[in-house]
Amino acid sequence: MTKKAVIVFSGGQDSTTCLIHALAHYDEVHCVTFDYGQRHRAEIEVAQQLATQIGVSAHKVLDASLLNELAISSLTRDNIPVPTTNSSGEKLPSTFVPGRNILFLTLASIYAYQVQAQTVITGVCETDFSGYPDCRDQFVKALNTAIESGMDYTLRFETPLMWLNKAEIWALADHYDKLEFVRDHTLTCYNGIKGNGCGSCDACHLRAKGLSEFLADKVGIRESLNRKMNLS
Repeated sequence: MTKKAVIVFSGGQDSTTCLIHALAHYDEVHCVTFDYGQRHRAEIEVAQQLATQIGVSAHKVLDASLLNELAISSLTRDNIPVPTTNSSGEKLPSTFVPGRNILFLTLASIYAYQVQAQTVITGVCETDFSGYPDCRDQFVKALNTAIESGMDYTLRFETPLMWLNKAEIWALADHYDKLEFVRDHTLTCYNGIKGNGCGSCDACHLRAKGLSEFLADKVGIRESLNRKMNLS
């Protein structure tokens, strides 16, 4: 049986690393990028460019603009400033888009059903994250159960980065000799700047900190990654 996967693909560091990893383990990979009226349209263009560069033939950009009407966030509203750090304690940062992963994983699952894929891959991570509740392992597993029940279809949500920190995610890209590619061509920055980004937003801070840690201790970080993922 052909191993098929659908990946939620934003063109950022995490989803691009997931895509590179998936291509080594699946016979057929479909990328799905969502247009939800995000603050920076460059995200969609970068995702399209990356899919072509990496060699993915099946890439869909789906209209999810309804989310923009309902979800108020600094990533969907130009008049809400992007925070430089998440210093709000228990309060969710303004970059949280309520319902985004619920919607994205649900739509990706419907697409997986149509192409008869067995897996939906997402790059969410509970180790180095900004406090988003929809990046937690508990949430992903609960939604996976609900989706299977609601569609009467066996489907596995795969979260290869869930327990990795940013340094280990860089190590995973490096494992596939794609560190420079991910560093130079992905868009993680909340201010819409490709590569190293603006350097001041929380996403850029986490990304730069992880890269610095990996470059300072490549052997140790690679060993840690291998213990978690058992890479060959």
